Amino acid sequence: YPMTNSEQPARSHAAPIRIGLVDDQPLVRAGFAMLLGSQEDLDVAWQASDGDEVLDLARAQPADIVLMDVQMARVNGIAATERLLPEFPDTQVIMLTTFDDQNFVHGAISAGASGFLLKDVEPEDLLAAIRTVHSGEAVLSPRITAQVLQQLRSEQSASQPNSHATPVAAAATAPPAEDLTPRELDVLKLMALGYSNTEIAECEFVSMATVKTHVRHILTKTGSRDRVHAVLYALTHGVVSVEELLSHP
Repeated sequence: YPMTNSEQPARSHAAPIRIGLVDDQPLVRAGFAMLLGSQEDLDVAWQASDGDEVLDLARAQPADIVLMDVQMARVNGIAATERLLPEFPDTQVIMLTTFDDQNFVHGAISAGASGFLLKDVEPEDLLAAIRTVHSGEAVLSPRITAQVLQQLRSEQSASQPNSHATPVAAAATAPPAEDLTPRELDVLKLMALGYSNTEIAECEFVSMATVKTHVRHILTKTGSRDRVHAVLYALTHGVVSVEELLSHP
């Protein structure tokens, strides 16, 4: 996760971050709304019980961030995101998932989601994730990332039934990461482990501007649309292992 500090940032002169809540469980929505409403820099703009309500609500009151449940009865979170983002490209979607939802992650990435968090996320980590995504970064739970890699490996094994390659060897069949400098590889690994730009700057003893430059170069060199795709690149090219993700706090 990007941060664990639950203290609110000082934003006395900034407009609150407008948030849309989408979940088909009223109790879950109420819990999120209560948590978000307790923060001076966050404002719940609207709530939806299903994905089919999202577009109309966003048209009436655009949101900066949408917390989107993946599995809903009529229109799921992926379909809702696919409808929302073409019309509201500046809105950022954080998908809220459970362990049972791992098969939905690829679709959510393709739909343009900026973050993935498990529903059992700690309150302070959810608040930090919202602020991180709003600042232009992406949030991918290390456990969700590990699940994505496991799914990629399973799919690759299924497509190559006669192959006896190990997962590491199979990942190595992708285009190499040779174009990345050692520092860029370090930054990419920290991105995969869920570090924010601020934390990367602290770890690498460089300025925020330098981190942003590294991130921009990483996205360009890896052909990644955003940080989420860069993280998947890191996994499939052996920059970080699934074991590291699972053991990372």
